[in-house]
Amino acid sequence: MSTRRRPKTKRSKPKKSIKRAEVSARLYKYLGPQVIAKAFAAENSVAFKCSLPRDFNDPYELFLTIDYHQDPEALAYYRETVGEVTQHPTTCFSNSPEVIPMWAHYAENHEGAVVEVDEACIMQRYPDAAFGDVDYADQAEPRIAELLRHAHTTCKPRHVYMLQQAVGSAAYFTKLTCWSYEQERRLLVSKKDVVAANGIDLLRVPTKCVTALIAGCRASEETKKSLKDIAGRTGSRYFEMNISRSNSKPYFIDGAGTVWEFRAGQFEERDFTCGSCGEPVQQDKDQCPWCSIAEDDEHEAARRNPMRMLSAHGLLEGYYRDMAEIDRKHHEGK
Repeated sequence: MSTRRRPKTKRSKPKKSIKRAEVSARLYKYLGPQVIAKAFAAENSVAFKCSLPRDFNDPYELFLTIDYHQDPEALAYYRETVGEVTQHPTTCFSNSPEVIPMWAHYAENHEGAVVEVDEACIMQRYPDAAFGDVDYADQAEPRIAELLRHAHTTCKPRHVYMLQQAVGSAAYFTKLTCWSYEQERRLLVSKKDVVAANGIDLLRVPTKCVTALIAGCRASEETKKSLKDIAGRTGSRYFEMNISRSNSKPYFIDGAGTVWEFRAGQFEERDFTCGSCGEPVQQDKDQCPWCSIAEDDEHEAARRNPMRMLSAHGLLEGYYRDMAEIDRKHHEGK
């Protein structure tokens, strides 16, 4: 007789339309655990670090303006008319809160947090600032080299202006494709918009622009409590990121225990979750693949495991040793 357990279902009735957490554009800032309190030190604002292009962590940041293999005369004209790119304070966001390398690098191995902000709200505070998605490429845009040749030939102010504008845009909003995982969106502000603190330029964004705080899957209880307190103070939503056991896409649980996934640039509530562990499942499933394993499945797997048989007769260690020797000779013979 089967011993398959009856799952405890958490399934709800399908909705006619997907419930979305938000409808306007949201951006995501990854922070380490020790940065959170500093960022929210002021009562009514959150501070984001700004950097100048010359200080970016990509040493090739400005190499995608033109192909520098130009005739000396053209390259000299480029240096004369364009010169060094104007240094604007820049702070960087991601278009997604689930970029695993970003959690690893900027949120200190998932121990930190992600701050979700409303782009339109920031623009209301800084109307002269400029947002833009980063494009990823391994070669400079040929059109800019064409603009250089045209400006060099005509020597007309408007053609030089067009060249300068194109170079500036490429310098700030183009990176090598090896960085594409970041899904980066940048905010350029003027120097008057930033304040200096301990040698760091900070952009202060009103806390009303903060719409959610997301704790990393390895965040400490202390970090989670701090984020919950900040969420309560700022009127923001609170999420905790969870790593799924069944697929490579993380999911999020809010303070009420509701499960969400990030899809098409927004959080969507999941109607179907595993009755045992709570992670999202397909519409026709009551449990995730791992929780659906029953006791009889485990017993049958153990019965058919040949390594258990070898171990029971004291032969397992010798078997692995012999197989390793066979592998070694096989590779030496290639």
